[in-house]
Amino acid sequence: MTKQEKNEVIELLKDKFAQYNNFYVTDTESLSVDQVTKLRRACFDKQVEMKVAKNTLIKKALEALDKDKYSGVYDSLHKVTALLFSENPKNPALIISSFRKGSNLEVPVLKAAFINGDVFTGDKNLKTLTQIKTKNELIGDVIGLLQSPAKRVLAALLNHAEKQGAAAAE
Repeated sequence: MTKQEKNEVIELLKDKFAQYNNFYVTDTESLSVDQVTKLRRACFDKQVEMKVAKNTLIKKALEALDKDKYSGVYDSLHKVTALLFSENPKNPALIISSFRKGSNLEVPVLKAAFINGDVFTGDKNLKTLTQIKTKNELIGDVIGLLQSPAKRVLAALLNHAEKQGAAAAE
């Protein structure tokens, strides 16, 4: 790879890191070509971008953007690395989990996840990441909580009005 090609990869990665607040760093070393193709297809179906790059180029791109912000990710940059970029912080975790179930394997391995500024390192965090709520899910929960007391008040008022109407009819 020429210096020019390396610089192009670094620029592409910088654009991706700047574009997405969420990315996963995975180890895909033990996957066959067919399995990588299936993983890419699963990513495409969930609007997750998958990029494979050399660890040194990934680190240079991250350092060029913000050396300190991404420092928790650097230790995970070893072996073969595939990056999963997503607007939805949960989708890459769901893809990895379902891919593992479908293939009865423990790969790809989650090396790290960068979610809205927080770094989760190690495969042990995969289950936790599948359960995080998206922004829209949280908004829905808040709306549900806000609607709940209002619904109870309306139900009580309607019940009271029905009783008043029944008493007046007698």
